[in-house]
Amino acid sequence: MVQPYADKQIKLFSLTGNQAIAEKISKAAGIPLGKVSSRQFSDGEIQINIEESVRGVDVYIIQSTSFPVNDHLWELLIMIDACVRASANSVTVVMPYFGYARQDRTAAPREPITAKLVANMLVKAGVSRVVTLDLHAVQVQGFFDIPVDNLFTVPLFAEYYAKKGFTGEDVVIVSPKNSGIKRARGLAESLNAPIAIVDYAQDDSEREEGYIIGDVAGKKAILIDDIINTGRTFSEASKIVQANGATEIYAVASHGLFAGKATQRLDAAPIQEILVTDSVDSKEQLPKNIKFLSASELIADAIVRIHERRPVSPLFDATVHLDSN
Repeated sequence: MVQPYADKQIKLFSLTGNQAIAEKISKAAGIPLGKVSSRQFSDGEIQINIEESVRGVDVYIIQSTSFPVNDHLWELLIMIDACVRASANSVTVVMPYFGYARQDRTAAPREPITAKLVANMLVKAGVSRVVTLDLHAVQVQGFFDIPVDNLFTVPLFAEYYAKKGFTGEDVVIVSPKNSGIKRARGLAESLNAPIAIVDYAQDDSEREEGYIIGDVAGKKAILIDDIINTGRTFSEASKIVQANGATEIYAVASHGLFAGKATQRLDAAPIQEILVTDSVDSKEQLPKNIKFLSASELIADAIVRIHERRPVSPLFDATVHLDSN
């Protein structure tokens, strides 16, 4: 059992984005959640009321900006403003899932860079620091003029699969698109496994002429990506991997959104297990073969280290010592 955290100069608050993971983080850190009420008026306006003093303390606000993204983002901004006006010493935002991170560049003329806009809004509202989990694009950290700790989930996944015995040449880590090679390589190195890539003859949007770069025949294949949104990437990649001789197919992602027909697609795909963290409290129907791996202890460790001014860098080590498993 985790002992209560002794320092009273830190307070943890949860908004409505993902209260389940906030409760787990609170328990893992030994810091009780503070009292705050949030309500939405009939016209959509949000009102926040912090029901205890935050004067002079370091405040940590836990909020995933997943669906409904804009409601959760505005709730967060209003909470930040409330803390600043209540004379908090510092305000750190803990975002297990950072909405709008996929809009990190202009892909066509006259498009906005919305991730940068969100960063500007958070800083302007009064945030001192951001802690997040597996940003879609790591360069989003550079959009902020304050410290950003982007925690990695690969060590969690590597430990999970190592305990299942999924290591060595009998396993292959597959990037379901060529943009995810770095993430796949990180997991492959941790499991001492080879890597393969699903690529497409046409643009990614077509996904009809996919082929494998690498060898998956006779191996357990683990598909890895950062986000499961519509499920199409994993669904199509799993069929290609199966057609190329993989014996078993698994899928893992940091954030499970499961929007639209994602569940139907994934249930129909030849995937034995889908592993995601609890960064998103999805209200959608979930796939039958889903398994959750909590990131709460990782985030709790980061919060305590930041508050105690200790290095966060040990949490970024993606190396799994397989001899200990």
